[in-house]
Amino acid sequence: MQTVLFHSTVYGPIHSRRLGMSLGINLMPNDGKICSFDCVYCEAGWNAQGQGHDGVPRRETVKRSLKKKLEELKAAGSALDVITFSGNGEPTLHPDFKGIIHDTITLRDHYYPEAKVSVLSNATMAGKPAVKEALLTVDNNILKLDSAIASTLRAINQPLNPNVIPEGVIDDLKEYQGQCIVQTCLLRGEHNGVKIDNTTPQEIDALIAAYLQIQPREVMIYAIDRQTPEPNLEKVPAQELDDIAQRIEAAGIKVQARG
Repeated sequence: MQTVLFHSTVYGPIHSRRLGMSLGINLMPNDGKICSFDCVYCEAGWNAQGQGHDGVPRRETVKRSLKKKLEELKAAGSALDVITFSGNGEPTLHPDFKGIIHDTITLRDHYYPEAKVSVLSNATMAGKPAVKEALLTVDNNILKLDSAIASTLRAINQPLNPNVIPEGVIDDLKEYQGQCIVQTCLLRGEHNGVKIDNTTPQEIDALIAAYLQIQPREVMIYAIDRQTPEPNLEKVPAQELDDIAQRIEAAGIKVQARG
């Protein structure tokens, strides 16, 4: 079984194809995974590997670890484009997410004021007041919408809550009044005998309609790039991504594509 990617609370910096030189923050356990989705393409593996024994890091631990790392990077003269919340699951599930975001922005302002703070989220908590308040304070509030068709969303993202539907996610994201970036992973393949394809004309039409409702600052579309827990998935070619991006752009939506 593919296991978690991140074994520390603060990791990197690593080069992100979407965000640049990125220092990562993992708010989930270092030895397990906690997520409200169980995506077939998740680089951190299946939820079935368990939550581990370490538990989520305390707010003070995150603050102390981040401060130490930023001091080291600054002393070494290292460049830093972004501090990114990602990791072994969904960062907004952390019970002290809002406080940790506040600490991170304070430390960023002191050590690397030119760097951005980004959060990669699956949007399942986007409607929660405290989460929304925190997300609206970061530079790049990046929220997932992989399909606007319920059956496809369930096949790709496998939400733990069966009540998660695209319409609910779209309604939550509309409340951000454009202060968000919508991220969509495009893929084809099969999982447990069910065919998956969110690149069809019907799927792209539905996504464009959703983007038009949400009116995000930008849409990011991308293809799988690393090992996935479901082996029967296909990477969408760069030219096809570009063609889909052109369709989205023709609808008046700013978009970037990453193969």
